[in-house]
Amino acid sequence: MMIPSKFLRVLILAPLFLGGCVWIEDVSDLRSFIAQEKQKKVIKVEPLPEFTAYHSFVYEGASMRSPFKPLVSIITVDTEEGVADEGNTGIKPDLDRERSYLETFSLDNLAMVGSINMSATGSRWALIKDKQGEVHRVSVGDYMGLDYGKVVAVNSDNVELVEIVTNGRGGWMRRPRSVVMD
Repeated sequence: MMIPSKFLRVLILAPLFLGGCVWIEDVSDLRSFIAQEKQKKVIKVEPLPEFTAYHSFVYEGASMRSPFKPLVSIITVDTEEGVADEGNTGIKPDLDRERSYLETFSLDNLAMVGSINMSATGSRWALIKDKQGEVHRVSVGDYMGLDYGKVVAVNSDNVELVEIVTNGRGGWMRRPRSVVMD
């Protein structure tokens, strides 16, 4: 009688596999390791934070007016040519005028440090200090600041001016400003 080759292979390999399953009588070192691990302090793991549900937002302002477009279109008509010019209000700085020394500084770099009242003429001068520490005398009609600021009033505690700045549409507009005494 002939033994099939598969069965013969199993008989040869079985002792090799069963050789790993050896019964060990002394397992005291394993028991002591388990006892030591059970005595260790248990670290508690904090539970995961609860997440709130996401609430979607629906933007409903798409049908509204764009904030980047003007509310009212400003159109002026040039009477000589009859051409409409948007943004041109007829205001413009005097570019031919020689600029004064205080027009080289921003109004943020200028400070009023005092005033002088001329009782004989009724006029008042403001004392303006620039960022280099020099003090200058200013009266009504003088210019100061980078934006063509013309002094319109000198009070005991401030200097009022009107600047000519661009309006963003190719023209110019007037803007009131003041320099207050420290």
